[in-house]
Amino acid sequence: MIDQVRPSDLAAWFAQNADATPVLLDVREPWELQTASVAPQGFTLLAIPMNEVPARLAELDDGQRIACLCHHGARSQRVAAFLSQNGVAEVANVAGGIDAWSAQHDAAVPRY
Repeated sequence: MIDQVRPSDLAAWFAQNADATPVLLDVREPWELQTASVAPQGFTLLAIPMNEVPARLAELDDGQRIACLCHHGARSQRVAAFLSQNGVAEVANVAGGIDAWSAQHDAAVPRY
């Protein structure tokens, strides 16, 4: 089962394993990133569109704790499940996506 983490709880989820590198994997399309994006705060922000993740899986490693982000949480849930099935032990979905991030965590992030 994939952890569902609210944007406001993301820092605490990353902190559960201080030895793992915290990575926010944004799986939205480039135009979406230009429209709205989060600022890395205590984590690495990595943008790989959902359809490119299988081909770019080698860019992720076992020493990372990965939270997946999309617009509302559906694409990122699929990517999180894919990563889990492919050996990524510490993976979560950001519940509600960047829309929830804007509404609940950082109103400076535009909603679209």
